[in-house]
Amino acid sequence: MTTKILPFSKAICYSGYRDGQSPESGEIPSYQQVRQDLVILQGQWQSLRLYASDAHSETVLAVIKNEGMAFDVMLGAYITAEVDNPECPWGGVYPPEQLLANKADNKLQIQRLIDLTNAYPDIVSSVSIGNEASVSWTDHMVTTESLVRYARLLKQAVSHPVTFCENYVPWLDKLKPLAEELDVISIHTYPVWEYKTIEEGMAYTIENYNAVAQAYPDKQIIITEAGWATKTNGQGIDSHNVNQQLQKRYYQELMAWAEKEQVLVYYFEAFDENWKGSDDPLEPEKHWGLYRADRTPKLALRASA
Repeated sequence: MTTKILPFSKAICYSGYRDGQSPESGEIPSYQQVRQDLVILQGQWQSLRLYASDAHSETVLAVIKNEGMAFDVMLGAYITAEVDNPECPWGGVYPPEQLLANKADNKLQIQRLIDLTNAYPDIVSSVSIGNEASVSWTDHMVTTESLVRYARLLKQAVSHPVTFCENYVPWLDKLKPLAEELDVISIHTYPVWEYKTIEEGMAYTIENYNAVAQAYPDKQIIITEAGWATKTNGQGIDSHNVNQQLQKRYYQELMAWAEKEQVLVYYFEAFDENWKGSDDPLEPEKHWGLYRADRTPKLALRASA
């Protein structure tokens, strides 16, 4: 039987960027804004997933420590393209000097992850070497060989479980050498991006999970992203296939399955983020939160819903 390194808990992906803030602009949430968010979240979730080891994540860790909040954190490094990916629909080809600079910066990102993990060892529960950096459509492609090196670096420097967060598909083939290095395998599954209806959604999620679990019977498999958007402009997701009612159903079905099977699932995501994607206000990337950008709950979390 597979040993579960990370225990089951109620878990969610958290990024606190509000309107007018973004990683690109350098405008980040304040301590008080993060505290406000975590007060909202603390009643329902115990585990948070953070994407980067940056100033925003450091604020989150500081709030949890200083305010005595009972969260643990999966802390990630956000690594960028080290090789071109012509298959990316929105541009994955870069000047050679940019790729070299990215490689240097990625090493710094991994070191920053090490430093923050060791600064908050009792809050960080696990560490991820990256996010969606090997799937066919990514604009920040990193080779499996490079990911293996980063995993080894982390395992030498921290005592926490090491993982990598990626779409379920690469785990079935190209990431097998990486899987051998990891303590936990983290998968992403989005039925709605693959044109599945809500009636098909949960069965498809379980199918994705089982495919990876069967490929690695001796590894703990967790889900670090699964969710259902509430708005779309029709780009990549059909307009009839997203709304708050459908999100509520998928959320409830996913959480019920996770608890029954004791699978750690980080729901995607806590709050809508209007900085993401295109300028179109209906851009689906902006509308995955269980809460709106103004922090009011959507239907899935309303007490009377």
